[in-house]
Amino acid sequence: MKITILCVGKIREKFYREAVAEYAKRLGRYCKLAIVEVADEKTPDGAGAALEEQIREREAERLFSHLSKYRRAGAFICALAIDGEMLDSVELSERIRQLGIRGTSHIVFLIGGSLGMPERLLREADVRLSFSRMTFPHQLMRVILLEQLYRACRIANGEPYHK
Repeated sequence: MKITILCVGKIREKFYREAVAEYAKRLGRYCKLAIVEVADEKTPDGAGAALEEQIREREAERLFSHLSKYRRAGAFICALAIDGEMLDSVELSERIRQLGIRGTSHIVFLIGGSLGMPERLLREADVRLSFSRMTFPHQLMRVILLEQLYRACRIANGEPYHK
């Protein structure tokens, strides 16, 4: 299975970069992982709704430029969105396993920028997945996603994992 995380922005904080690197290394036993980052936009303090929407749209265009290639290659697209479906770790593992059984060999996870993703980008996804109704920084969300993917792989392989 190939897993791509298509996300907005680079991780600036060292501790997040180290966590991403650790989980990427661990996942190497189970899948081929790629992390594709597109440039984020600076959001000025006090930006109004119109400017925030323009920023989301510019970031979305950068994501779309990669997404179309993955879509043409038959990848399954999963957008991380606060209004998405909530799964527990076992359910996520089973979903990924079922996709593989049905012939899906590539899953792309979309993570938007600090302002989220516009609805037109979310509609492109095959599924929306939520990790919580709470809002997380998009850099931290990358770490959380990688940890859950690692956990899902361990579950699928019948290996112990912390509950």
